Amino acid sequence: MAMAATPVPTPLPVTSVLFACTYNMIRSPMAAAMMRHYHGARVYVDSVGVREGDEVDPFAVAVMEEIGIDLSKHRCRTFEDLEDTNFDLIVSLSPEAQHRAIEMTRTMACDVEFWNTFDPTLVDGTRDAMLEAYRLVRDGLLAKVKQRFPLTRGPTV
Repeated sequence: MAMAATPVPTPLPVTSVLFACTYNMIRSPMAAAMMRHYHGARVYVDSVGVREGDEVDPFAVAVMEEIGIDLSKHRCRTFEDLEDTNFDLIVSLSPEAQHRAIEMTRTMACDVEFWNTFDPTLVDGTRDAMLEAYRLVRDGLLAKVKQRFPLTRGPTV
């Protein structure tokens, strides 16, 4: 006699996501902007950095503009600037942000995912070489956002 399969619990839908990186100038603002672009008001999205950043990186603004997303109004913030710390999921994009996200789970119940993402500021060279590094980061984040948070379709008739 065959045993009945144990049902696999369906994970609860994610309704709020915090993207975190080191300075909140490139990676986390890019990921948050993509999430907002594709999921609108269905998911609350925010982004922060571990350390205080000056302003959004102009190369990040340029490569996001290439895909129709405006990042120019982004203002850099840190974990300390968060007004609301109730998130279903924290996605950390740098090792430093991962450590900080794990610390946050001591006082709040949330999941943490680590998407180790290259820091494009480490690339030296021509403007074109730097833009290409930022595009690679953008495209990698875009693929991860679409994979982790697939676009859902409405009901079919």
